[in-house]
Amino acid sequence: MAYECLEVIEQGPVLSVTLNRPQALNALSLQLVDELGQLFTSLHRRDDLRVVVLRGAGRAFCAGLDLTEHSGQKKALSVSEELAITRRYRDVVIAMRRCPQPIIGLLNGAACGGGFALALATDIRIATPSLRMNAAFIRIGFSSCDMGLSYFLPRMVGSSLAAEYMLTGRFIDAQRAYEMGLVSRVVAPELLEQEADALVQDMLKTAPLGLRLSKEALGHAIDGSSLEAVIAMEDRNQVLCGHGEDFHEAMSAFLEKRMPRYAMVTPADSSK
Repeated sequence: MAYECLEVIEQGPVLSVTLNRPQALNALSLQLVDELGQLFTSLHRRDDLRVVVLRGAGRAFCAGLDLTEHSGQKKALSVSEELAITRRYRDVVIAMRRCPQPIIGLLNGAACGGGFALALATDIRIATPSLRMNAAFIRIGFSSCDMGLSYFLPRMVGSSLAAEYMLTGRFIDAQRAYEMGLVSRVVAPELLEQEADALVQDMLKTAPLGLRLSKEALGHAIDGSSLEAVIAMEDRNQVLCGHGEDFHEAMSAFLEKRMPRYAMVTPADSSK
């Protein structure tokens, strides 16, 4: 489909996605939210796409809620209408976590409020020194618990640090984000794409089924009820991978010290 607020480029098995509202620091308008939801939901049918790289155009990743759009509403909404809109925002992060492709987030400048939630919904995050993240919702009269932030942040940094930042709206700079484990590394802006490409190339060396099931298992393991439950899921995934069409090619490539040659997957027919 055609997007107005996103720039979407397919480069073989890699999908490059750019939030493309630089004039508004990529703030989340309802149109941008809906386009993100549609995009990430559609990826369930795209076995040919193996990795997603998500970034923001211009000098920010995403500044959060588009306050100009919110303040411009001409009539008060009912509780049901407000809830329906809120669910459009939350559906984006659910779709990101459930899509089978790993998502690499390239974070520069502001990643605030909903932008903070989008960043935490990615699988691997690389930052530039200009990164500033915060739970901005609480600073404009809302609860800081929105778009999955109260789910992601305590699991990533622990309850005390999560409470500190969610109850105050304080900013987290790039160095602090690295110290807390919220980002994998901090690099100069001119090296951001290079770092992402290195990750992409390493992922493309893995067997497609193994990569997808690893993302799935990592996500479910966070909520696993017990060690036994998580290991049972791991056992199931190993058996599936061992019988997958690319298993022998992955093993041969490893032993022969060469790049694997996986069978090409054609895009799924979206009309089905």
